[in-house]
Amino acid sequence: MTVRPIRLYGDPVLRTPADLVTDFDAGLREIVRDLEDTVREPGRAGVAGPQIGVSLRVFSYNVDGQVGHLVNPVLSDFEGEQEDEEGCLSLPGLGYSTKRAMSVTARGFDLNGEPLVIQGTGFLARALQHETDHLDGRLYIDTLTGDVRRQALRELRRVVPR
Repeated sequence: MTVRPIRLYGDPVLRTPADLVTDFDAGLREIVRDLEDTVREPGRAGVAGPQIGVSLRVFSYNVDGQVGHLVNPVLSDFEGEQEDEEGCLSLPGLGYSTKRAMSVTARGFDLNGEPLVIQGTGFLARALQHETDHLDGRLYIDTLTGDVRRQALRELRRVVPR
């Protein structure tokens, strides 16, 4: 079991779009195992490749005791809206009300290159959107606006060492 350390806000890998996975080999299987081991830690709903320093389009999730992964995800079929507090392992100790679609479809591949479709609603939909954002070099705070965004940026300067 390998639980990898989480990269924190300010690390350039978190702001760099991740590379498409082209090799479904032993190296990818090891990364997926590490992501799934890392997401099993208490209080974790998802971990994306960049958060463990791997700039590949792959993430793991742990929602309602269901642990899984998705390689090269593409999201579609966004429906409805939900707004709830969202946090991020790369922004420790912070949480802000964030809007997301209530349901989404995620299409990609498993670790062997087999097609995989995940239909997410509620919290799973939120996790799929959050982790896919990481693969695009985006953080949930990028979706915040107005006073909430200003507050989040002030808090970041206070709690994340530079």
